[in-house]
This record gives sequence, C-alpha cells and structure tokens, in this order.
Amino acid sequence: MSLTIAASTEILSAETVYDLLLRVRGKTPRVHAITNAVAQNFTANVLLALGAVPSMTIAEEEVAGFAGSADALLVNLGTLDETRRAAIPLAIEAARAAGRPVSIDPVFVDRSPVRCAYAAELLSCGPDVVRLNAQEMEALFPARAGVEEMIAAGTVFAVTGEEDKIESSNRDFRLSNGHPLMARVTATGCAGGAVLAAFASVESDRALAAACGLSVFNIAGEVAAARACGPGTFMPELLDALYAMSLPDIEARLNAA
Repeated sequence: MSLTIAASTEILSAETVYDLLLRVRGKTPRVHAITNAVAQNFTANVLLALGAVPSMTIAEEEVAGFAGSADALLVNLGTLDETRRAAIPLAIEAARAAGRPVSIDPVFVDRSPVRCAYAAELLSCGPDVVRLNAQEMEALFPARAGVEEMIAAGTVFAVTGEEDKIESSNRDFRLSNGHPLMARVTATGCAGGAVLAAFASVESDRALAAACGLSVFNIAGEVAAARACGPGTFMPELLDALYAMSLPDIEARLNAA
C-alpha cells in the first residue's frame, strides 16, 4: 500500500499562531473534556483563560448530548474508571456523528496493559488528533507499527517531549517551546490537550491547529515561569499568560522549525 506522509518539516510563523488564537477567542468554542479527576479544575480554567468554554460531564445518560453539541471533544485517559469507560464511547460516537473533531490523549498507556488495550480500541475510531509522549507512542505502536496507516487516513500525531513533533499526511512541524516548571505541577499536560482540541475546532488543518495550540500553551508556560517563584505561583501565572497572550509574546519566544 502506498502511504501519503508529509515529506518535510514546515516553518511555523508567529502571525499564523496568533491568527488561530484570535479565532479561538472570537469563536469561544466549547470543548467537552472527558479528563482525569486530578486535571478537571485546572483544565476548565485553562480553557476559559484561552477564550474557550469547558464542559465536563461524564454521566452516561447525558454525555452524548454534551459531546455532540460541543465544538470539540477531548478524551483523556488519566483516570480510567468505570464511569469514564462507559461514557467515552458514547461521547466519541456523538461527536463523530456531529462532525466535531475528536482528540485522544492516551495518558500512561505505557504503565498499564489494560489501559493500553482500551486505548487501542478507541484509536480505531480514527481520531483527528492523538497527543502522547514517546513512551506512550511505543506502547501503542511498537516500532511505529500502524502509525503511518493512521496518518495516511487523516489522524494527526502530536508527540510531546523536549522537542514536540507534529506528524500528519500533509505537513509536519517541530516545536521547542516550554519550561521545566510545567512538569513540576500536575495537570499541565492534560490541560494542554484541551488547548489542542480548542484549536482543532477552528482550523480544519489539524496539524496546523495542533502546532499552534502547543505553541501558545508552551509559550504561556515560558512567560509564566519567568514571573513565578516556583510551582505554587506557576499555575496562576500560566492562566494569566494564556489570557493576555499577544503577538509580541509569540514573536519573542516562538521556537519552531
């Protein structure tokens, strides 16, 4: 089978990132986030600071209504309890039926074979965006088996790490923003996944949306770290940095190739 994979890495401009941020602020998309219990409050506040709107119910009897009427769906497997297991397939089905972008964040699948098997089942829906780190990628796709097929079918992979890599069928990006303090508080990765979902709701080029969303969130992390005294003051500074993000902030810090 012939696969269509992006042949080269594209340069991301500050103006493009800011334009998508303005589109998020202008549309105020609602992101339905099925996320882990630890991350819910911070994720909701990150979306609000960004200019989006959160909804988060996991009740089986109403999750389809919330997900189907939202502008994007985020599925985060950070705390994969019985209630979430029942709600997630209903939410994905409703979002798919409504034509909404679906993002999946298979958190810690490298630590639990049961979770990894469940995540593999979810990925069969062909999500728009999969956000994960290198360890999670290897657990789900040993030696990248199956990755190229999913990319060719339209899924975008946002592989985060010291360098973030966006892989898609039509364009790739490499991003190097962020700060070590982002790893010293809980929920930043989960909240970052919600930012990607918000950007995907305003841009049909999911690779571009993922690159811009990661850039905004990680630049906000850099701005926050410059102002914070440590982890305790970092989180409120991150919310403020997202809320006040400007074109000069992006121009001064964007590190993309």
